[in-house]
Amino acid sequence: MHKEAELKINAVQGRVVVKVPASTANMGPGFDSLGMALSLYAWVSMAPAEKTRITLFGDNLDGVPQDKTNLIYEVAQSVFERAGAEVPELDIGIRSDIPLTRGLGSSASAIVGALFAANALVGSPLSEDELFQMATAIEKHPDNVGASIFGGIIAAAWDGERADYVRIEPPAGMDVLVAIPAFELETKKARNVLPKTLPMQDAVFNVTHSSLLTAALFSGRLDLLGRAMRDKMHQPYRAALIPGMETILKEATQHGALGAVLSGAGPTLLLLARSGDAANEGLVAFVRDTMAREGIDVSTRWLEPCLHGPRVRVVGFDDPAYAMEPHQVLALAGAEVSV
Repeated sequence: MHKEAELKINAVQGRVVVKVPASTANMGPGFDSLGMALSLYAWVSMAPAEKTRITLFGDNLDGVPQDKTNLIYEVAQSVFERAGAEVPELDIGIRSDIPLTRGLGSSASAIVGALFAANALVGSPLSEDELFQMATAIEKHPDNVGASIFGGIIAAAWDGERADYVRIEPPAGMDVLVAIPAFELETKKARNVLPKTLPMQDAVFNVTHSSLLTAALFSGRLDLLGRAMRDKMHQPYRAALIPGMETILKEATQHGALGAVLSGAGPTLLLLARSGDAANEGLVAFVRDTMAREGIDVSTRWLEPCLHGPRVRVVGFDDPAYAMEPHQVLALAGAEVSV
């Protein structure tokens, strides 16, 4: 790098690599307010450069821009502007085990990864709360970004100006089965099927069940999840977009699940189960068979709640790894098996 560029960005620490967990949002009745981090990850590598370059690594990034319209580049520049730094050209590497537009927080993880990488790159001048506020303003939903930032389960609210949250430690002995259909569902399309107004009884149903669900998760009352995760605000309206969903949500507890919901805007379905339960193998078979009857190919994977937010590593200019290509740095990160 030229000395002139170094003077402009003399606070830059080196290359930053950030690992960010995926997330599920809503969890049934907690529309735009409840989220949980999952043990599925995306990585962002970021370093100053003479000319911007964006390298994609992995199978879940088809169609992601490789120029300055890239979301991670744009979010990074918003961090630099707020921090009073100037890093106009970046060498960015991205790898992800989180499938795009499947309801597992792929955009939220990208936003969080960009925020934390850019902040660390210039010496971390912004607080975690500032990054949370920025992430919420960009994503518009505090549940996904909050889960990826703070880990665990998040109860959050955003009034358009400020987001607030409470972190809940996930109950012990709870695993997560995700069933990922082999088709994408854009959040905008999933939002467009929702009604503009709800009957009062449906609104009351969701308020009470969201409250019960939050209390059940906080207190570890796994026995309440099946009833507490019921929803009348969004899942009934989205069921037509996801063949097999209605059956799975209705019958999953009969096959050993603690509860079942649509993950985010879908199409991924999320089922909670007791860790090591003998019924879990049958639960997978039930999900696969139900979707197969609808002609839908589905990938299933057992995950755990992720208890932490972003993991940040700074590779100094004098570290041999700094000279590596972005994909080489990310290859060393130990990515999870692709879904």
